[in-house]
Amino acid sequence: MKADLLIQVVLPAALFIIMLGMGLTLKPIDFKLVVAKPKAVLLGALAQMLMLPILAYLIILSLNIQGPLALGLMILALCPGGTTSNLYTYLAKGDVALSVTLTSVVSLIAPFSVPFVLLIFMDLLLGSGEEVSLPVLKTVIQLLVITVLPICLGMLIYRAKPKFAIAAEKFVKIFSVAFLLLIVAGIVAKNINHMGTYFAQMGLATLLLNVICMLLGFTLARLAKLNFAQQKSIAIEVGFQNGTLAIVIALTLLENTEMAIAATCYSLLMFVTGAVFTFVLGRFNGSETPKLAS
Repeated sequence: MKADLLIQVVLPAALFIIMLGMGLTLKPIDFKLVVAKPKAVLLGALAQMLMLPILAYLIILSLNIQGPLALGLMILALCPGGTTSNLYTYLAKGDVALSVTLTSVVSLIAPFSVPFVLLIFMDLLLGSGEEVSLPVLKTVIQLLVITVLPICLGMLIYRAKPKFAIAAEKFVKIFSVAFLLLIVAGIVAKNINHMGTYFAQMGLATLLLNVICMLLGFTLARLAKLNFAQQKSIAIEVGFQNGTLAIVIALTLLENTEMAIAATCYSLLMFVTGAVFTFVLGRFNGSETPKLAS
């Protein structure tokens, strides 16, 4: 299989299937959470859409990351959460309904917000000799096709064939994690001679983005007096980004391998940090709140 076919067809198709799986879990009633729990949904969405890019920009400045690598970190920060965040929320005994709602709401907004915000940061992060073309309308349409359309299609399938949707959704969850690992492994293999250098620079940046965002998300939710299950959900949702979508944007839309390095490092690290977070906070049920050390 040619690399172009893998990047231009297989990768977007796989993301389509992953987002379809997300839609299979959704029902119109799920979006009532926006009204039923407006504080939790609004806090999670704003933290993810505003706090992440600001924090990513501060990390870029602090670590003096430049060029495509810097833009790759920003692409990652602009992406919504993915099915992995929903899985880890379940394992951590968080509010899964809130996690799925946040992932869905931000995923529906992302096709419109990502291209325009990305244009702003392109001018800030890329030098004069590193111009990258980003056709906004084409990008919006492509993101709608591979994210919003499959979510809507999945919801329609659930409405027509609920038993089939439930069975298929379990398969897609496994597929999404396995495919992300496969793509990450492929990128690492293709850039094996440079991965040491890339990971030395982007490993710390992506680790900081992941861990700090989880801690800030948890802290904000706690200050807002949300229950403990919601605190865990927002921490994971804010701290976990859709690495597959970030890789699609970098490789398929911007056609730049370096920009996918941040998402690659991040996708490897988040499984470890997520496991630690899940182990620590998963010991408490949704109604208990651990005492902070004095």
